[in-house]
Amino acid sequence: MSNTTERRREFGAYLAGLRRHSGRSQSRFAAALCAVSGAQSLTRNEVSRWERGGRVPDVWLPAFAQLLGVPLPELEQAAAYARGDARITLPGITATLADLLPDGDALEALAAPSGRRIGATAVDDLAARVHGLRLADDVLSGGDLIAPAFRELRAAIRLYRESEHSEETGGGLLVQIGELGQIVGWIASDAGRGGDAERAYRIGISAARQAGDAPLVAQLAGSLGYHLTNTGREKEGLELAKAAVAEAGPDAPAVARALFLDRVAWAHTRTGESQSALRALGQAHAALDFTGGPPAPSWAYWVNREELEVMDARVFTELRRPLRAVPLLQEVLARYDATHAREMALYRSWLAVALADANEPEQAAEEARRVIDTSGDLSSERTADRARKVLHRLREFEDVPEAREVLNDYGHLLLTVP
Repeated sequence: MSNTTERRREFGAYLAGLRRHSGRSQSRFAAALCAVSGAQSLTRNEVSRWERGGRVPDVWLPAFAQLLGVPLPELEQAAAYARGDARITLPGITATLADLLPDGDALEALAAPSGRRIGATAVDDLAARVHGLRLADDVLSGGDLIAPAFRELRAAIRLYRESEHSEETGGGLLVQIGELGQIVGWIASDAGRGGDAERAYRIGISAARQAGDAPLVAQLAGSLGYHLTNTGREKEGLELAKAAVAEAGPDAPAVARALFLDRVAWAHTRTGESQSALRALGQAHAALDFTGGPPAPSWAYWVNREELEVMDARVFTELRRPLRAVPLLQEVLARYDATHAREMALYRSWLAVALADANEPEQAAEEARRVIDTSGDLSSERTADRARKVLHRLREFEDVPEAREVLNDYGHLLLTVP
């Protein structure tokens, strides 16, 4: 990815955050810009193009400033940054974990901690904040959560390094830093910040290892593997996914083993090993059916039969088996929590592709429109990437009126290449 492309994307995420903070959808924001500026030529598609980094607005910046309550010089500076002026930095966007965390070993305790002595209450408080961040991720996207997520990880590491605590309390803090590393890595990945995602996962792995929490180490290794699998490093992702299963061992909580095996299935799918993928899916379901063993960890609260069926459907779609994928996805979507907009958009994207594979372009186009309409209001690189993939798939059906209409309305998104 070129520096200019990355800058445009960062600027787009910046604008999207300002727009969402104002409480307006993309359509309402476009209408408001027209009303303020007196122009009548702006559509929701153009707002979407700005926010995805396809274009950098120019003459519209005064209207942006008026509507959003942001000083015009700040917007102009950010726009200049997006156009490639290396002398300018984008306010509030470009900080990374490397900037926020201490040099060297982030988890190395200070030789002479100067903070107050803390105990179990501090660990409980941190655990509550970590779980709160997980729950927020259920309904918000990476671009909305990345700033508070960074702050939480930095504060947790500072608490561990700078406070006085017992060995037991220190172990509890390390576990929470490990869990925080996982959710921060997931959020950073969703925001399109791959480097920060890897750093967060590796910090989490270090903390979980020091705490002696093997299932958590496996959760982090598997999460990192999943990230690599989805970002062009499929072989590395597969090795990490398999290592996570081995790290957790046969006595890990049933839901954790099911999750780790699901990631193995996806990694095999991405490397083109269909039989290994299907075998891992079966092992994941068998693991979830196991009724003995230790209780499920708090970080696996979302793992259930429905989520395993979603992975089944994704694997079947990737393997071009739409007759198995379509019914599963339709059933899951019919009962899925509509407040989880990002997941709804992602699952519909797989359904759109599966329908296209089943030679049902009219239905595929309908689902594609739903995916793009939903993802336009999300600060998620995952959904943006899936929207582009769905549009690419529809290109094979340009002679079908419904598909052609979607491509005419949203084809400009294909020009926004990350």
